[in-house]
Amino acid sequence: MNALQLYGRYIGVSVQAQMQYKISFGLQTLGHLGVTAIEFLGIWVLFARFGQLADWSIAEVALFYGLINMAFACADALGRGFDSFGKLVQNGDFDRLLLRPRSTVLQILGTELTLKRFGRLIQGLVIIGWSLSTLQIALTLPVLWLLSAAFVGSVALFCGIVIFQATLTFWTIESLEIMNILTYGGVETAQYPFSIYGRWFQRFFTFIVPLACVSYLPLLGVLNRASEFGVPLWVCFLSPWSGIVFLLLALRLWRIGERYYCSTGS
Repeated sequence: MNALQLYGRYIGVSVQAQMQYKISFGLQTLGHLGVTAIEFLGIWVLFARFGQLADWSIAEVALFYGLINMAFACADALGRGFDSFGKLVQNGDFDRLLLRPRSTVLQILGTELTLKRFGRLIQGLVIIGWSLSTLQIALTLPVLWLLSAAFVGSVALFCGIVIFQATLTFWTIESLEIMNILTYGGVETAQYPFSIYGRWFQRFFTFIVPLACVSYLPLLGVLNRASEFGVPLWVCFLSPWSGIVFLLLALRLWRIGERYYCSTGS
């Protein structure tokens, strides 16, 4: 079978295993939904107290919040195998993956599809729906393109970050927790418009880790506020592709890291 069929087989086994305990799965999904709902409640309280954040309303911030949480939920569900990759290296289990006539990236991606993360996905989708309804934004073709491109680009970016973190394990043996600054910290950062941050911070998350490119810039186009910040509209449409470029670079680095892998000999 080809790679796509094999990945489908991997995911089918993972889903079947998780659905063996349906009540546990349901409670975990509701737990993730509840935790993220509490996070947004904190943002709501902030706006109820101060009215606006700079010149951004709660409905506008909700659009950023909903999109980035949907994207991270999907990336976290897809890339769970890379998140625990350090254990494979420490135990020498990565040797088994190398002996198989398939891509190691495909095998690790197929380790698990974490379904309970979809509680966060549902919550983000509901908030985006509320935001678009409150702001009275019509779902025209350009708006749908911007939202879809921002979602795909954000998922690709977070997957790239997780793969980059796993790649460092080839040299460091243990996963570097500092990389969570770019994953969980990136989610917290992108929940708000990047215009509220300092210049150096904006530049880092635009040109080094293009988090602003995949979420902030396309949503400026959706909100029709791109010209207000001096951003050409064509940039809003093209910037989400930087997430896919980042993912491709992370995969390239992964292949380099494989050459430096040293087995434990166990």
